[in-house]
Amino acid sequence: LGIELNGKNINLLPSLVELLSLEKDPQQLKEKILSREHIIMPISEDENKPRWVKLPSARIMGIYDTLVELYDTKALNDKGNLVLSKHQGMQLTALLNDPKLKWKGAQELQAISKKLLDFKGIESVTLPDNLDVELRDYQIHGLDWLQFMREYHFNGILADDMGLGKTVQALSHLLYEKQNHQVKSPTLVVAPTSLMGNWKREAKKYTPDLKVLLLHGPERKELFESISQYDIILTTYSLMLRDKDFHSEQDYHFVILDEAQNIKNARSKRSQVIFKLKSKYRLCLTGTPMENHLGELWSLFHFLMPGFLGAQERFNRLFRTPIEKKGDYDRQIQLHQRIKPFMLRRTKEMVATELPAKTEIIRTVPLSGKQRDLYETVRLAMDKQVQDEISKKGLARSHIMILDALLKLRQTCCDPRILSLTKAKDVKESAKLEMLMEMVPEMVEEGRKILIFSQFVKMLDIIEQELIKESISYSKLTGQTRNRDEVINAFQEGDVEVFLISLKAGGVGLNLTAADTVIHYDPWWNPAVERQATDRAHRIGQDKPIFVYKLLTEETVEEKILHMQKNKQKLADALYQDKTNKEDKSADGEKKTPEFTQDDLLELLKPLD
Repeated sequence: LGIELNGKNINLLPSLVELLSLEKDPQQLKEKILSREHIIMPISEDENKPRWVKLPSARIMGIYDTLVELYDTKALNDKGNLVLSKHQGMQLTALLNDPKLKWKGAQELQAISKKLLDFKGIESVTLPDNLDVELRDYQIHGLDWLQFMREYHFNGILADDMGLGKTVQALSHLLYEKQNHQVKSPTLVVAPTSLMGNWKREAKKYTPDLKVLLLHGPERKELFESISQYDIILTTYSLMLRDKDFHSEQDYHFVILDEAQNIKNARSKRSQVIFKLKSKYRLCLTGTPMENHLGELWSLFHFLMPGFLGAQERFNRLFRTPIEKKGDYDRQIQLHQRIKPFMLRRTKEMVATELPAKTEIIRTVPLSGKQRDLYETVRLAMDKQVQDEISKKGLARSHIMILDALLKLRQTCCDPRILSLTKAKDVKESAKLEMLMEMVPEMVEEGRKILIFSQFVKMLDIIEQELIKESISYSKLTGQTRNRDEVINAFQEGDVEVFLISLKAGGVGLNLTAADTVIHYDPWWNPAVERQATDRAHRIGQDKPIFVYKLLTEETVEEKILHMQKNKQKLADALYQDKTNKEDKSADGEKKTPEFTQDDLLELLKPLD
């Protein structure tokens, strides 16, 4: 970086660095430079023959912002040159392509920089074979972007809104990798426990050619030796610390962090372990790359490309403090331009024309710990009672006992605290509630309006307390609600973000077109009832795509009846028709007997695997 004077190249970098060292606050120095039309700079190291040059301030500012970011006490080498790594060099996008500046050894960086400046026009790739899903246009572009990043050995963040298919885009990317490149090691996917089932299910459904291994549970270490036989290794954030020695020894093809905001605290032990993982490529998936402050964004990029945003202290000084505390718009634009090529974000509104009117998503989570033990205890007790009842009265006359057994198991799945059993009150764990409260804050951050349905008013009370802890505004409609119109209008016309609704109070008759997201906390085995609830939002007058989430606990009565529902609709209807429903009686007024066999019942009451 210099000028030509009397046919000789004069390096200005040492003078610029010295200028920076004289002022503790770079922002104040910037204001001083901008307040003058020209600036006088020394260009001679000989004190006996001082020489100065008069430069336009605007010319200096062309490199000032970048230099101040890169500057530290050892900015230059012995020859007065600025030496950069590839990731740091990408920070010089504007300067690398400035024809007035001369660089040495920067041809590769200049080529990559030029490519990244034009990254919106990246080439399309051929969809991989045996991809059993029809990708939407924005998802195809996501695959193109992921391959573009991979081609130039850069790592990034796929930051689409929740529900837009980040997982299927990542799976398509890994399938393409397997078919088009010589992949010699597996990909490690780290995700919350609540997403393990989702990854397994979507991989099996959409990319069956990818072999998936789940490292979870007490027997997982027995599987360590076999990871080379698989394409994808799934594990959780909570297990990374326990298994750090094993993972630190591996050289993965990709490391993918799902819900990557889990490493937002760069100083946590878990984040430190993940930063040190070895892999050829890295990818973050998150709908909320920054939840509270810019330091969280730094942490994600420190995992993706260490050094790209500088050291944390310097990032805070040059970006976080000026932007968050001083409202420095220029620095904000500079940071945005810096990270833009490495983050692909599409909101629901941006791709609304590509979305169906209603998207249904099943989210599952396994029971663990005391909640799992309680489920097994209740199941064993109810299994014995049901079998005794059937022995005495026969299957057809044991309807009430069967319904009571299944009700208790379903309540255990929702939250043990809603069970009317003394021993259940001490169990504070609820896997499904934890999953819900991972989802809702992110949805609210995206600006969604959410309906949450449950059959159990006690469950809504518990969810209400969680929303209060998170400072999320809500309305609640149950059979005890007196001011129905008021709470409905608060959601439909006001700023309320979440509407808690019980089945009996709000399953039919409401018009809630302000909502764009419906969550069925506990499944309703009669699909007609579930559709009626969903239709509170998905109805005439709705001008937004609707996302419908069904929350289930894995391997439990919830998941089993959902499978049974597909195959034996009459069974599901018989089990869960409202007892007061006229359709629940035969023509002569007698109560219908449940249309299922003893084998069906045994399947529902089977132990957890």
